[in-house]
Amino acid sequence: MDFTSRIFQLALYGIVSGSIITLGAIGLSLTYGILKFANFAHGDVMATGAFLALIFLNLFQRLALPSSPFHPLSFGLPLVLAFILCMVATGGVAIGIDSALYKRLRGTRSITLLIASVGVAFILRNVLQFIWGPDPRYYIKKIQVSVRLPILGLRIKHDQVFIIIVAACLVIFLHFFLTRTRMGKAMRATSDNMDLAKVSGIDTEKVIKWTWVIGSALAAAGAVLAGIDNKFITPSFGWDMLLPIFAAVILGGIGSPYGAMLGGMVIGLSSEISTAFIATSYKPAVAFIIMVVMLLIKPRGLLGEK
Repeated sequence: MDFTSRIFQLALYGIVSGSIITLGAIGLSLTYGILKFANFAHGDVMATGAFLALIFLNLFQRLALPSSPFHPLSFGLPLVLAFILCMVATGGVAIGIDSALYKRLRGTRSITLLIASVGVAFILRNVLQFIWGPDPRYYIKKIQVSVRLPILGLRIKHDQVFIIIVAACLVIFLHFFLTRTRMGKAMRATSDNMDLAKVSGIDTEKVIKWTWVIGSALAAAGAVLAGIDNKFITPSFGWDMLLPIFAAVILGGIGSPYGAMLGGMVIGLSSEISTAFIATSYKPAVAFIIMVVMLLIKPRGLLGEK
């Protein structure tokens, strides 16, 4: 494969990676936009969603559901059902954490909530490690052969096509939810000014619950898609995802879900394409450098407001 083809191949991988990062970044951006604090537990909520999917997957496999209804994907109905249920369950976990902790601290300063979120992150990660251990857990152990595309000899796996399509559908669904539904408009109004939203008659507590559900559900979806792409998950998986997610949010503009979409794709593409010039082990450094440069040049981000 020549250099040009390699760059395009890496860009294709970057779109897959960016799709996963985008789902995580949207949830973090929504949380910040309405609650005004950086949720450091977001990555571990993602990991929780990934392991909840593993529970549902094992359950459905024991029920002997068909394993490959839409060949040639390497997974089938059990994982698809687990994917949907884990999004719902992770939203429930997020509401439970908010009711037990964040709601009681909501009147305090943002730094207090931030420190509390770090504690939640450690708790979730250690619970996952206590239950499942530190070793990788697999959604799919089957090796899938990539398919050659008629464009520049690029290769892609069916699972990667599935990841891109699912992420795109979720992003489109979120766009219509925020722009066409009553609750979506209420969320945008609360993000702009919570006090004014309260005066206007908006139930801000209900908005906050919806924010936790949507943000956590999208994070869980991103985690499961990452597990499908990487073929395994670990309890520390969410912590590893936190840097590129924060970089995407800062790059796109803190509090802007559309900025998070843009930032996620930029981080994914730049991280993958950088491997044409540097070692793969330095990929996390690329996200960190982009985040620092954006903070120095334009702290508001690409689509952020003053």
